[in-house]
Order: sequence, then C-alpha cells, then structure tokens
Amino acid sequence: MLKGISIYPETLSNKKKINRIRRDKNGTPKETGRGNLLVDAAESGLIGSEKAPDGPNAAPHVDQLPIKVDYGDELSPDQSLTPGGSKTSSPSSPGDDVMLGELTFLVDYNFPKKALVVTIQEAHGLPVMDEHTQSSDPYIKMTILPDKRHRVKTRVLRKTLDPVFDETFTFYGIPYSQLQDLVLHFLVLSFDRFSRDDVIGEVMVPLAGVDPSTGKVQLTREILKRNIQKCISRGELQVSLSYQPVAQRMTVVVLKARHLPKMDITGLSGNPYVKVNVYYGRKRIAKKKTHVKKCTLNPVFNESFIYDIPVDLLPDISIEFLVIDFDRTTKNEVVGRLILGAHSITAGGVEHWREVCENPRKPVAKWHSLSEY
Repeated sequence: MLKGISIYPETLSNKKKINRIRRDKNGTPKETGRGNLLVDAAESGLIGSEKAPDGPNAAPHVDQLPIKVDYGDELSPDQSLTPGGSKTSSPSSPGDDVMLGELTFLVDYNFPKKALVVTIQEAHGLPVMDEHTQSSDPYIKMTILPDKRHRVKTRVLRKTLDPVFDETFTFYGIPYSQLQDLVLHFLVLSFDRFSRDDVIGEVMVPLAGVDPSTGKVQLTREILKRNIQKCISRGELQVSLSYQPVAQRMTVVVLKARHLPKMDITGLSGNPYVKVNVYYGRKRIAKKKTHVKKCTLNPVFNESFIYDIPVDLLPDISIEFLVIDFDRTTKNEVVGRLILGAHSITAGGVEHWREVCENPRKPVAKWHSLSEY
C-alpha cells in the first residue's frame, strides 16, 4: 500500500536532485556542501554491527557516505528491496507439519456508500517465527482479488502468537452485485527488523455465498501455507542504462511498458507512471518520477534521469523501478517492480547490470518482466 504518492513528476533538470559524492585523496568521503549528512554504513546494513565513533571530534569512518538530507529515508518494514514472500530456506519459516493457526474477521456492506467493510479481528495459535523470543511479531496484509485493486495492512503486534487487531477497513466503489465475483486474500506475516518479513501463511475467502446484506458476517478460517505460484502477469518494462566513468554519471532512461494488467475494478485502462528510486546499500539516495500516461496499458515514456555515482560505489548501487497506476479518487496502486544492481534477484536484471558496468559509455536497453510488489 502506497502512502502520499504525488502525481506530479519532479523536474528532470532539477539540480538539487543529483547527489554528488566526493572523496579526498585518501579515499575518505567528505561533505560537498550544505544540506549533507553522514550516514554510517553499519546503519545501512553495509558492514558489521560495530558502532561508529561518537562525538564531534571523532574521525570520519571510511565507509561513511555523504547523502542529501532529502533522500535520507529509511525503508519501511514492508519496503524491502526484494519482493515480499516466503523465505524458501529460512529456518524460521513454518514447516509442512506446523499448524499455522486461525484468523477471525467480519464482513459487512455499507449500501449508502457502496462500500465493502472488512474488520480483521484476531488470530489464534500462530507458529513461533522468532527462535530467540519464542514468539512472533504478526501483522496482516489484505487485498481484494482478482484485480488487487485495494491493498491494506494492519499494525504490527509485538511478541504474541494470539494477536488481537480489531482494525476495520472500508473499500469504496464496490457495487453489491459484484461481491460474488470477489475473493478476500489475507497474508499473515511476522515482522523481521533485520531481513525480509517471514510469511506465516494465507487465507483465501471467496465472497460467493457470503451475504452481508442483513448485517455483519463473522468468519473464522484456518491459515494455510502460502501457495507459491506464478501470479498474473505484471507486464514488462523497457529501460536503458549507460555509465560514463569519466564524468562518473549514470543515465537511466525509462523507455516504455507493455501488457500492463488492468488495475481498475471497472475494467478500464490504467494511468501508469514510473517511480525510479536509487539506493546505496539499503539507503535511498535519489528518487524521480515520469509523467502519468493516461488510459493506456502500453505506455511510452522516453524520459531520462541522470545520477552522479562514483565508480567505486557501483557495486553497492541498486536502481528500483516501480510502475504505478495513478488513481484520482483512491490510492495509487503499484502494478509491478523491477530492481537492477546490487539487489537484483532475477537473472535478466543481473545480466543487464553486468553489461552496463562492463561496457562504459554504451547505452544498454532491455525488456524486463515486472515482479509483484
């Protein structure tokens, strides 16, 4: 679920959006002007857990990075650079023989407002996901299938296997006649501060046969192991990257997208745009947006962005592309995501970044399938 996304793209020639990183002769980074701050690399997960020296007279750490204050945003718990999902090899993931508990919720319908109302009440008997505390930090993400038009999530409840959420979510613009075609999807997760959140399981509830017309309907469903299968196609995005080693400048061109899914529950074509985030390690250091393309599932953007990146920092740089469907009446919806660079998890993404680094000054354009956000 996205919060506060502006539809107005940032000016491409805005000088202050280019992050300049300078080092002295000894290789130590230093501030290049007002508005910079030093971010300890350990805080960004780049080195060990040793604390940086404190005090105003402490020597600067060799791994510190000067970053514009505008881009000192930390990733939120659900904004990992890798797509959300179950850890296939994590020892804290529930096994096949572990009971995953039950989820209780209410379904209601507000006829005057034409809104579906879902209250996530509680869960019982969740498995232990944190071996150190012998507990879990559960929260729930919910969406409405098949269009995944609406995405919401509860707050995280700490150290409990029987969380009581009591959170109500109202989904507007859903005609009562369409309820029978919809499915509620609940994804139960345990928050992990140091890595990807653990997926406990999921609950799928078809609304066919559920009649909230006379009042609230309380349902309790068993939480099942997540069905890892290919979701509907998120579409494809074509981007071009080129790196100038002399100028130490990366040029990113968002070319076009194709076969984007319809995100509107009415079946209308979307209004896509692309948000480009640049990360150093796990710290976002730059963000840009393209213009919104109206009523199309095959948009052509042809918009370029330039970032100043020293050669020695390239191994720790990641570029994230979020294709987003702009909606004037409700929250914008992420259609899909692509990551190139240090945190790329696809073979195509790794190969694209390798070609860019090994062929300086040459623009390298490729199509990539978008993954689910």
